[in-house]
Amino acid sequence: MSSDMRNTGKIYYGWYILSGALLTQFIATSTGSMVSGVLLGPVVENLGLKVWQFAFAVSIAQAFGGVTVLIMGPVVDRVGPRRMMLIGSVFCTFGLTGLSMQSTFMQFFIFQMISSALGWTLFGPLVINATVTKWFVARRGWALAISSSGVSLAGLITPITMTAIVDAFGWRTGYLTLATVVLVIIVPVAMVMRRRPEDMGLLPDGIRNEDSGKASDKIMSAIISDDRQTYTRSQAIKTSGFWLITLGYGLNAAALGSIALHAIPFATSVGFARSVAAAGMGINGLGNLSSKTLWGWGLQRFDPRRLAGIAFCTSATGVLTMVTASYVQDTRILMMGFFLYGFGFGGTIPISEFIWGRYFGRRHIASIRGLGRPMQIIFGMAGPIGTGVWFDVTGSYVAAFLMLSCVYVTGALIVNISKPPKPIETDES
Repeated sequence: MSSDMRNTGKIYYGWYILSGALLTQFIATSTGSMVSGVLLGPVVENLGLKVWQFAFAVSIAQAFGGVTVLIMGPVVDRVGPRRMMLIGSVFCTFGLTGLSMQSTFMQFFIFQMISSALGWTLFGPLVINATVTKWFVARRGWALAISSSGVSLAGLITPITMTAIVDAFGWRTGYLTLATVVLVIIVPVAMVMRRRPEDMGLLPDGIRNEDSGKASDKIMSAIISDDRQTYTRSQAIKTSGFWLITLGYGLNAAALGSIALHAIPFATSVGFARSVAAAGMGINGLGNLSSKTLWGWGLQRFDPRRLAGIAFCTSATGVLTMVTASYVQDTRILMMGFFLYGFGFGGTIPISEFIWGRYFGRRHIASIRGLGRPMQIIFGMAGPIGTGVWFDVTGSYVAAFLMLSCVYVTGALIVNISKPPKPIETDES
């Protein structure tokens, strides 16, 4: 590390990065997953589609997004997030505008591909979390928990807000609203983002070389340890930890994506009002948001693999509680299920990104994460499509939701048997 690197400003620039990350994750999550359940019913009914066709288009678009991040991961490591975010905002706005005007399944599919695979994917989790990971090391657990609060806020605010807009003005206005929000927020935020602190003559966590004391020494030790844990993409893929984490979180993606897309249709199919179902997604967001303090605190103290297991099993319990509510027709139990699902969901991003950073270091993290994303997205694609097909064939979501709770538990077990690879040292790049 260069001896002249120091934080010369009163406010560490990483906090601006963190604020931008929170806003961006709010928009990416709102656009990428939280509105799908709101729009599914109206779009399917108006265009005469099948549920599985809607899920197919959304899932395939996300799968192609996995190919995008596979290619873009090394680019993010080299040039940073700004260009990716600007390009993504343009494509996403264009795609969402097209979705507001489409009238056939093929048009829906094409514009969904544009808004997702070429759009919000470029300002989505891989780009943003890789950037946060580079800016924070000792405080990484807290930083990831704070930035992923944008996901929680999306779950809390977006379903209720978008349901009101769609019910009052129609789904076409809903898509146009999203297009406007993406352009207005993502472009200014992109101008703030930077690749890593070293590019600005800073060190991670706002530490300065002249700082002294026990706390500063601890932070500097964490930075040095992270630098020793620097794996390249070709090295990471040879470790068992890479494949186990990829598989475990792939199963999580299958369950998570399925519930996020089908939770509102599930609730309405078992007799609850659409407004109650939308409120449930808001409660999910509340559970998600309220969990961030716990996950951030825990990541600074405990084995992240154990926390991942707790998070997965909490979401599984939430899904089982939602199924129970369908039998007893109790809104309070349904809301408890949504809350538990959201509470576990809240740990997905901070814990997973912390594990990836702990296992492979921050220097090539976007490249490595990009390599693991396609498998996770394939699982995330298969889950919602399979759930949609199950409903179209049987007319019920109950059995599918029971199976998804088992998928969560299996993912938890796989993550917990993974082991961090041994530290290595590479030259600065």
